[in-house]
Amino acid sequence: MDIFLIIVAGILVLLGFAGCILPIIPGVPLSYVGILLLHFTDKIQFSTNFLVIWAIIVIAIQVLDYYIPIWGTKRFGGSRWGTIGSAIGVVAGLFFAPWGIILGPFVGAVVGELLSGRASADAVKAGFGSFVGFLVGTVAKLVVAGFFIYYYVEALIKM
Repeated sequence: MDIFLIIVAGILVLLGFAGCILPIIPGVPLSYVGILLLHFTDKIQFSTNFLVIWAIIVIAIQVLDYYIPIWGTKRFGGSRWGTIGSAIGVVAGLFFAPWGIILGPFVGAVVGELLSGRASADAVKAGFGSFVGFLVGTVAKLVVAGFFIYYYVEALIKM
């Protein structure tokens, strides 16, 4: 049974890393589940503190993944309308994966800014901010998923 769990854990950790780039797959949570499966083997044990801290980090990354594009919109001069548009774009983009997840916040921010009467150059700048926020969120997910790959490999080496 341990061999099966180790193999499935490895698949999930790698699939989770890919999911950080492929918006349809919930990357970081899948990688965490892979680490949990590894923990349930007889040969590999992680501390409770390790598992709890990483669970909190995974939840925080998932929440921030939706908030960071909105922050990017504000950071690049977006108005309240732009941030609302970006938030709507994040949610609406989920229904048009994978491109909707990437473009949703950008389009939402631009439309929100245009509806508020801002010039198109300012609207595009705010939209660009939401895209930068999307990229920052993606990098954060890749870093966390990379740590899970590291812990997986390290646990196998110590086995």
